[in-house]
Amino acid sequence: MNLHSRALAGLALLCVALPVWSAPLSIRNEALELQFDPATSILTVQAGQKTVLSAKQSGLGVTQKINHPIFGAGQALEIQQPDGRRTTASLFPRLPFALLQTRLRNSGTTRTLTRQVETFSARINLELPAEKLRTLGTGGLLTPEKNPGSYAWLAIADPATQRGVVAGWLTHDRASGILSTKVVEDRVELSARLDYGRLQLEPGQEENLETLLVGGFDDAQAGLEAWADAVARAYQIRLRPQPAGYCTWYSRPHGGAASEKPLLELAGFAATNLAPYGFSVVQIDDGWQDGISTNGPKRNFSTHRATGPYPGGMQATASNLKQLGLTAGIWFMPFAGTYYDPFFQPHPDWFVKTTNGTPFETAWGGTCLDMTHPGARTYLSNNIHRIAHEWGYQYFKMDGLWTGTGTRQQYVNSGFKEDGIGDALFANPTKSNIEAYRDGLKLVRAAAGPEIFFLGCCTPQNMRSYAGAFGLVDAMRIGPDNGSDWKSLMRGPVFGSRHYFLHGRIWYNDPDPVYVRANMPLKHAQLICSWVGISGQLNLSSEWLPGLSPERLDLLRRSLPGHGLRPRPVDFFENDPPRIWRLTDDRSGVKREVVALYNWGDTNLLFDLPLTKLGLTNQGDCLAFDYWGDELLPACRERLQVAVPPQSCRILTLRAQSPTPSLLSTSRHVTQGIVDVAEERWEAANRTLHGRSRLVGGDPYELRVTRPANLAGTPPTVILAPADTAAGVTATVRATDSLLRVQIASPASREVAWQIRFP
Repeated sequence: MNLHSRALAGLALLCVALPVWSAPLSIRNEALELQFDPATSILTVQAGQKTVLSAKQSGLGVTQKINHPIFGAGQALEIQQPDGRRTTASLFPRLPFALLQTRLRNSGTTRTLTRQVETFSARINLELPAEKLRTLGTGGLLTPEKNPGSYAWLAIADPATQRGVVAGWLTHDRASGILSTKVVEDRVELSARLDYGRLQLEPGQEENLETLLVGGFDDAQAGLEAWADAVARAYQIRLRPQPAGYCTWYSRPHGGAASEKPLLELAGFAATNLAPYGFSVVQIDDGWQDGISTNGPKRNFSTHRATGPYPGGMQATASNLKQLGLTAGIWFMPFAGTYYDPFFQPHPDWFVKTTNGTPFETAWGGTCLDMTHPGARTYLSNNIHRIAHEWGYQYFKMDGLWTGTGTRQQYVNSGFKEDGIGDALFANPTKSNIEAYRDGLKLVRAAAGPEIFFLGCCTPQNMRSYAGAFGLVDAMRIGPDNGSDWKSLMRGPVFGSRHYFLHGRIWYNDPDPVYVRANMPLKHAQLICSWVGISGQLNLSSEWLPGLSPERLDLLRRSLPGHGLRPRPVDFFENDPPRIWRLTDDRSGVKREVVALYNWGDTNLLFDLPLTKLGLTNQGDCLAFDYWGDELLPACRERLQVAVPPQSCRILTLRAQSPTPSLLSTSRHVTQGIVDVAEERWEAANRTLHGRSRLVGGDPYELRVTRPANLAGTPPTVILAPADTAAGVTATVRATDSLLRVQIASPASREVAWQIRFP
């Protein structure tokens, strides 16, 4: 029994002896009020004294206090339904959602097998006709009648105001949660369903189903972020540090799995030229392993292919990478095998079966290992232990994860698609598809140990692997394979933006690699590095690094490392993918604002944005610096007006014009001071701007400092700390009418304290 089932089971025991009332009932917290009227069989959810949704719930109810193991003390409203089900709606302090959970009971005399359960249906009330609303789910930004259904979460919102309703499954312990919409009489209806595949209940047995969260928000985008925060609390997610690095797969030359000598050449180059900027991982992709297959990759991951790219073995390569100070990463498919491979032929019992007893095979994924079978579990555990503890790989890219669910491949899958979940049979019939999958991921963690970084790959193969992995992986490929051509390059921003609120909360989003190769237009390379650098998502490249020109290599440096913050797309319910991102930070003692403008189209685009839309109020005149253009833009007031050429971007840092000097931008990173500036403060008494910056050895570093008109006379003096000067750090200054450019150079990576003193 999982954590949430225990909480509701305890509530059920408390309710047994309590009377059931026919009078209207209500419970509330600071965000919501729930009301249930048995006479009309209507349950309503109110936010801000407005009903945002209403649901038909036949039966009688009771209210009482409840204590949740994660969310603490709260209130519950339980409805006993005529068919024997019980629906519990609960509220907790500082949680802007109602928790809805259904308890299913087998009241018959024979075993039942349930494939899916419709748990909740409600009419949305946002005081607008359906045609004015938009739904945003895993399938993208769509009108309500065209949404195919979303896995795990769904928002229905007014794109003009962002007011809306957010629904999301809190748990995915045994079932895959689906949310869908339809339009009835010009109003949107929301439906929630749980796909179990095979939920087996004995006579008299009860099952607490997964928990659904629903809430109304003035900003539905904030509601999605709150849902992700709640999931992180429920699964007690603590993410490991975010890496950055290299994947061999798309490299030209030496792609696929690469090979021993070129890989070490690249790793040595990266250790010298990129590691000081935050590069940390070199990951080997498909092709190193042994086996035979006529359906997708070879799948004997217990050993390397003797005649393959790593004849010296996988342990030797991992050891060489470690000696360079880099983390060794490796690709494999944990839950996939090939039943006709001589390695697997003696073990047909390891595989999930069809109803006629043959191995369950799926396109590209091969034969699905049965994570309820002891033999298959022992095989997997031994494999993982070998890869992590004998070979020394500390970064796992685990592909084909959907095979652990015993379902068919759906590539490319984003919105809901029927996949026949439940068609396959597991050795243990009491385990559902998602439960078997989660058990498999838990086994991988137990065998690998707590320090290994887990990257799942990839949810669009079948989205059953998406929410079923919550709390069990550190990162997840959230889109299909990309490429360096414009159409393929767009996949990262499309899928990474759509799932942005998962990043840094539930896992790190992996949008697939960035590209800077010579045959790409420079503006495309700048755009994809900027998008990853600003969004902060997992940053890997797949280029032959020693062959890059200095200019192209520098693009990678300017997006490393990740900033560790939580930026937001501004036009989330207006454009797919969003064109505007905002990143803010105040860790250096001042507030830094970065606005990224992306033109995904084929014609020039003029952005004309009220500063209030960017969260900037009472700013007066605002200064903006264009990172890639390396220029100060004309001051703006009330509106930001910037033209962006097709298929390109402009990355701007914004700051209110001040009568005192301020640091507007730096050259180190596309975030313009966020990753490198540790401190900034103005000391009025001696007219000095103080700061501390983290410099990379040998990397030219520039501060772009505003120069108010009243201080536009004699150039200022730059003063470095004696310890920095002794270490060879130098500084020069170049002044223009409104901007100071201070160049600082350090022979070694270090934090440098600087002062700019005005006469």
